[in-house]
Amino acid sequence: DEQMDREKSTTDAYKYISSIEYLYPVNLNTYVKNEDGKYIDTNLNDIFTSDYGLDTSEAAGSMGGMSDKFGSMSSMSSGMGGMSLWDQILPGKDGALVSDLVLDQYDLVWGKWPEEATDIVLIVDRHNKISDTAFYALGMIPESDVTEIFKAGMSGDELAITTDAVTSGGYTYRPIGTGSKWEYIVFVEGEDKVAEKSSGVLSVTLANIEHLYDEKYDKSSFIKNIILDNILPSDIYVKSKELHFNSEEVRVVFLIKFHSRSDVLPFDMVQNIFPDKNREYVISVSEQDIVLVKEVRQGADVKEIEKIAKNIADTLNSEFFAKVSIGIGTSVDNIKDLARSYKEAQVALEVGKVFDTEKNIVSYEDLGIGRLIYQLPTTLCEMFLQEVFKNGSLDSLDRETLMTIQCFFENNLNVSETSRKLFVHRNTLVYRLEKIRKLTGLDLREFDHAITFKVALMVKRYLVAKPVKF
Repeated sequence: DEQMDREKSTTDAYKYISSIEYLYPVNLNTYVKNEDGKYIDTNLNDIFTSDYGLDTSEAAGSMGGMSDKFGSMSSMSSGMGGMSLWDQILPGKDGALVSDLVLDQYDLVWGKWPEEATDIVLIVDRHNKISDTAFYALGMIPESDVTEIFKAGMSGDELAITTDAVTSGGYTYRPIGTGSKWEYIVFVEGEDKVAEKSSGVLSVTLANIEHLYDEKYDKSSFIKNIILDNILPSDIYVKSKELHFNSEEVRVVFLIKFHSRSDVLPFDMVQNIFPDKNREYVISVSEQDIVLVKEVRQGADVKEIEKIAKNIADTLNSEFFAKVSIGIGTSVDNIKDLARSYKEAQVALEVGKVFDTEKNIVSYEDLGIGRLIYQLPTTLCEMFLQEVFKNGSLDSLDRETLMTIQCFFENNLNVSETSRKLFVHRNTLVYRLEKIRKLTGLDLREFDHAITFKVALMVKRYLVAKPVKF
């Protein structure tokens, strides 16, 4: 708490942390009655410690890509980690039980959001199906099934069989799919052991073929090729039809630049916040730069989109202690325009580094004159400065004078308001403005002169910063 105090802090932590949340790793002892009428402990720690000698954090790291099987708290979670079936939902600000980020990212399928701290939320996948661990927690599948899933995950195997084979009418049936969703059913003639093993081999083989097909027609790869201009415009619509991709949904490109390194990859951090791969596409364009292509509602304004970006930055900071900057492109309703929105997000970050150094969220639509200056050749900018400030008059202005000018602009050229903000007498400010006029030939109390001076200052900052051109 002391490091959050501006006066007492020795680390400047208060500049980067918006809030502190205290988490208590309490293991809830929950018991349910299973199908056999026996009471079972739903704590997954017992399975790992007894069968594998691992704690839940080690197990979670070993499970790799088994999230479809086990589900995930994702951005709902408050970051406790491990394989707990019970977790605290990410709270909001000012005592709100649920964070705005959770409300934005999850659809309420049935019931209502928590109104009391004791309320429980059950998370379903994108197909509105319940994960196997949730079924286990509810006592609807035996521990042996969960153990088999864990064994496959620990060994890195792809588990495609969700239940045992079923025999009926002289045939053996086995479903193919992940989680509790059956996508296909394979059947083999016969009800003996040979038929059971054959159906198992076929189901795994077909599941792997399906996995390869999904990789070939992966939507995220398709989006990445679009924003990086690696696909011809004429091929975009053809490919979108192959993928059954809704090309006319309103989307926005967020470019998230990570300024700190962590044990968790930036891609995994963002993917954890946006697990729905059918509506949000998380793409890694470099080690520290992550692109998020997100659907937004029709008619969403800049403030609403910036609020989404702020929630992302706050969550990354509070959950992973990651400091980020986010550039926002304009919203587009045509898939081929995503490349333009991505370039705008890049420009927003570069221009923001020059003209809005204190902001970590910059929208392309808010760049104003900075966007225009960014497009100008440096030779033209240098000529402009030479014409406005003859004999190097700009360099002759000291720090105090430049701060006075900045405050004068921020208060809309109002002498009385500016003097009050600077804690100086009105006559003192008038004297400083007169001094500036003699040095530069520009009277900042006149609107046209003020505009010229303001643009010239921005051009000077632009030339010093030398931002990357896109």
